Amino acid sequence: MNICYFVNQYPKVSHTFIKREILALESLGANITRVTVREAAETLVDQTDIEEKQRTQVLLAQSKGQLLSNAFKTVLKAPIPALKAFGQALKLGFYDEFRIAHNLFYFIEACALLTICEQNQIRHVHAHFGTNSTSVAMLCRYLGGPSYSFTVHGPEEFDKIGPLSLSQKIEQSAFVAAITSFCRAQLYRWCSFSAWHKIKEIHCSIDGELTGKALTPIKQSHRFISIGRFCEQKGQMLLLQALAQVKQKGLNFHLDLIGDGEMRSDIEAFIRKEQLQENIHLLGWQSTSQIIDSFEKSSALLLPSFAEGLPVVIMEAYARARPVLSTYIAGIPELVSEDSGWLIPAGNVEALAATIEEIIATPLEQLNKLGQRGHQKVLERHDSIIEAKKILEHIKALSS
Repeated sequence: MNICYFVNQYPKVSHTFIKREILALESLGANITRVTVREAAETLVDQTDIEEKQRTQVLLAQSKGQLLSNAFKTVLKAPIPALKAFGQALKLGFYDEFRIAHNLFYFIEACALLTICEQNQIRHVHAHFGTNSTSVAMLCRYLGGPSYSFTVHGPEEFDKIGPLSLSQKIEQSAFVAAITSFCRAQLYRWCSFSAWHKIKEIHCSIDGELTGKALTPIKQSHRFISIGRFCEQKGQMLLLQALAQVKQKGLNFHLDLIGDGEMRSDIEAFIRKEQLQENIHLLGWQSTSQIIDSFEKSSALLLPSFAEGLPVVIMEAYARARPVLSTYIAGIPELVSEDSGWLIPAGNVEALAATIEEIIATPLEQLNKLGQRGHQKVLERHDSIIEAKKILEHIKALSS
């Protein structure tokens, strides 16, 4: 079966779960054509991401002239579907805070996607995120292209339900993959009851490299790891404030902070101000093998997020049998509970600092038990082949 995977930016360091999904589908016999709107601006560090980049077609690698010429040919070839798709692009732009020009360009991108689908005999398009990639997939469908589905992660989609025309995207789709029960419930809120049956709970999966390597026990209670894009929603600044309080009490700790992003300068400035240079190391983005090494040295993952779907790094921590400290938001409590970690109210720096102190004081035997329970959970819920089978079965059902 020929399937197109369509993403706004791919491959990308923070989108490794999409790569795992694609590779799992291919292992099940699906033929996947990878298409992205644009290349990610970041440097890829993992060899498999570099290999994925070579396999991926980039829409904006074409010149504006080529894109316009292709759109013109698409309109001449099938003027009625093209007129309908053009009208829908105008409608999307009207609801998208009058960003008409952006959505008309999505129409041009949809024409380019349609051409790729025809060249590769694509039967179905699956997009990730309910944002512009799904807009393009939907417009491609209006043009007469293949059916489409998409995966919703949150929280971005839930912040802009109206501007993203998420209700229309659900109604026009073949099905929608929600990564958690919480995510599915949010989508129920924004579509008609007659479309509820389209929304399926399909989890993100973990890298086989993380589960395949022998587990190592926790040897120190004061070494932590935190992974994620440096941005407001991940709560790194709150984590640094909490750690500053922990240091003021004379407690020893070490944190490997993995990632990068727009708040890096703020993070660096706070570390200098609070004299945390000896305690906190900024490692940038790391390959899977490097992340495994950091997990081996750690006692727990710290992730005090303000807004999430269900962070893949929680699954990765559990894959390496490391307990998790996170927040009571979105889908996180569906995986993290008191038998495998700690949950605190989002935004509560005092609770965060107190829980870090509690972890430092926790016996290694107890920390290892928490990590082992997390390991069992992630194997049960986030196996790449099991989750990929769900997607493939839903796609195959469209032609039955």
